[in-house]
This record gives sequence, C-alpha cells and structure tokens, in this order.
Amino acid sequence: MFITEAMAATETAEAVTEANPVVGLAVQLILVFAIFYFLLIRPQKKKMEERDKMLDAITIKDEIITGGGIYAKVVDVKDDILTVEIAQGVRVKVSRSSVREVVSGTKDIIK
Repeated sequence: MFITEAMAATETAEAVTEANPVVGLAVQLILVFAIFYFLLIRPQKKKMEERDKMLDAITIKDEIITGGGIYAKVVDVKDDILTVEIAQGVRVKVSRSSVREVVSGTKDIIK
C-alpha cells in the first residue's frame, strides 16, 4: 500500500494539533492560582499592612477599642504593651496586637 501525500499531510496535522494533557492541566492550575491571588491573597495582604500601620501609629492620648470591645484611652506606650485607662483611675495593660480600632477624634470616651 502506498501512502499518498494527502494521507501523510493529514497524519502530521493530527499529530501537531494533539496537545499534551499535562500542559492543559498546568495552564488551568496557573489560572486558578492567579484568580486566588488577585481575589484572596492580595487584598488580605493589603488589610494586614494597613492594620500594622495603624498599630504602629498608636500614641499616648489615642482612644482605642480593644478586641474585647472595651473603649479605652492610651496613657503609656512601651514597645508592644499599652497602658490604657478604661475609667477614671482604672488603668490596664494590654497588648498592642489586641487593639481592634483607633477611634481618636470622636467625643471623649473617658472623661
């Protein structure tokens, strides 16, 4: 049996168009990772950076809300320990990382 030029061209074209299934899987995995990065990882990193900046910027006389929901006024700052006043004459030491929010600029919380 003789191979005609048309049959030879058809066989080589089929071989070229058949893709390696590993390549298709790799492309899909890369696309899934890219979607996760832009929808989940990157926004979370931005939130963490903003939170770190907020915690580093805490100074004396700032008014804060702790993780437990306690409104307090910062009276002393030493490294990662804040001394806060939760009522007149009632001072408590809290970790800087336990601060949920800085609310300075609102009406006096502690009078």
